[in-house]
Order: sequence, then structure tokens, then C-alpha cells
Amino acid sequence: MTQYYEVEYDRKATRITHEGMGAAQEAAGVGSFFTGSNMEWPHMLEQAIRAHVVFEREKDYVVMDGKVIIVDEFTGRLMHGRQWSDGLHQAVEAKENVQVKEETQTLATITLQNFFKLYGQIAE
Repeated sequence: MTQYYEVEYDRKATRITHEGMGAAQEAAGVGSFFTGSNMEWPHMLEQAIRAHVVFEREKDYVVMDGKVIIVDEFTGRLMHGRQWSDGLHQAVEAKENVQVKEETQTLATITLQNFFKLYGQIAE
């Protein structure tokens, strides 16, 4: 039996094998994934496999009102407004047949302590 990908469930990670990459390139019919505008394909394919194999509905996320909402793995609370990065959230949305939103991009981060230092006075 040909193995197209490997899964590490404890790390929630997947990896496409050499055979899997060859089969995907053939199925896509675009030649090589490692030239020109096809360079993003291996990453997107890996995220799609990860979404389908590793992430479970009602455990890692729920679908409410046509949206995928992440479930905090430690508290079990719904994390409204949060998204997985690197195309994973979009892959899960595609898996669940909900409207796929644009990927957000983090331009900068700041600690709360440093954010509050930006203001001359916090409260009276």
C-alpha cells in the first residue's frame, strides 16, 4: 500500500511523502509544485491534509452560524474571533463546507504592559 502522508497526532502535524507529492502533482496536472507560481501548493496541500486528518469537529473546533470557532484545548471555551494561522483555518472551513474567509495577517505584536505604557495616564 502506498503511503501518501505521515501523521504525528501528538504534535498535530502531517508531512507529505515523496510518493504523495508525486501523486498530488500528477492529479493537479500542473507539472512540478516547486517551480514558478506552484510553490505554495505543497504547503496548502499539507494544511488541507492536517485539517482533514488531525483536527476534529466538536473537539478542536465547532461550527456555529456558518463559522468555524476554535475550542481552547485547555479550558474548552469557544474562542470567538480567533483564527488558526498559515491557511489552516481556511482549510478547516473548506472541510466543513462553510464560507472560506480571507486569511488574516499579523503585522505586529505588543505586550499588554508595553501597550499601556504608550499612554501618559491610564486612569484617574
